[in-house]
Amino acid sequence: MLKLLRRNFLHLAAGAAALPAVSRFAWAQAYPTRPVRVIVPFAPAGTTDIAARLMGQWLSERLGQPFVIENRPGASTTIGTEAVVRAPPDGYALLLVTTSSAINTTLFESKLNYNFLHDIVPIAGIFRVPNVMVVHPSVPAKTVPEFIAYAKANPGKINVESPGAGPPVTWLANCSS
Repeated sequence: MLKLLRRNFLHLAAGAAALPAVSRFAWAQAYPTRPVRVIVPFAPAGTTDIAARLMGQWLSERLGQPFVIENRPGASTTIGTEAVVRAPPDGYALLLVTTSSAINTTLFESKLNYNFLHDIVPIAGIFRVPNVMVVHPSVPAKTVPEFIAYAKANPGKINVESPGAGPPVTWLANCSS
């Protein structure tokens, strides 16, 4: 037991002593040193695309490298997400993530070519949008639980309006593998 502890200590000490001799490329480098792709998994001109373009311009000005916005719409954001997952995990292919990605994880779990929770790492929250539920006064429900109970008790009698699969919360993320 004592030999094992001593051997581990000697390995750690040798590693620490060798650190200054490690190539200077292993030390922190400036980022970014080349253009960064920001993948938006939605079509151009939507809320997420506009936010990405504003953020990309701001980052380009401050970091001195282009942040190129690349729209990859389709398949409920899975096309754009997969493009980032397949890119090298070096921070030069970023993904604008919305709640659609979390929804896809549950809907298409066995059909996705990636594991969203394992393959994508959040970097920063970009913006949040509050959601509001409005109900016609003729509906007797006054709270969300009451509305859910009413909807279950009255199947086919409720109409819902939605802007579609939209991004109430948006994150900037990078591939982890």
